Amino acid sequence: MENLWRIATGQDPNREDYEGIEFWSNPERSGWLTKQGDYIKTWRRRWFVLKRGKLLWFKDQAAAGTRGSTPRGVISVGDCLTVKGAEDVVNKPFAFELSSGNYTMFFIADNEKEKEEWINSIGRSIVQHSRSVTDSEVLDYDHRR
Repeated sequence: MENLWRIATGQDPNREDYEGIEFWSNPERSGWLTKQGDYIKTWRRRWFVLKRGKLLWFKDQAAAGTRGSTPRGVISVGDCLTVKGAEDVVNKPFAFELSSGNYTMFFIADNEKEKEEWINSIGRSIVQHSRSVTDSEVLDYDHRR
């Protein structure tokens, strides 16, 4: 029943969002986080995998370890601008947020060490996978006069 709800509401990620990423093998980081839902703002514990600029989540660790499984969600961290602590925002210990220009997602780690490790790993991935400005996109104001 839950799968039908996810399909009907468009919550299943597009396969193109994670195609070619072998999330089941040697992730940059993986582990349990509690995530706030996008529509219904409840908190659910999910298994997260960070690999090749994508943060994927699964119902449990077993689902992430299977080649043919489908993640419950995918975030392209290269589209994100910040990752930082958010205990004061959600009023929960070990909370952090991941933000782009359009949305902010909230997560809770199991302890302070895990929170800091996730923030550091995601932050590195944002830097590595963010879209760089190319020379052709930079306006040369000196030569436009």
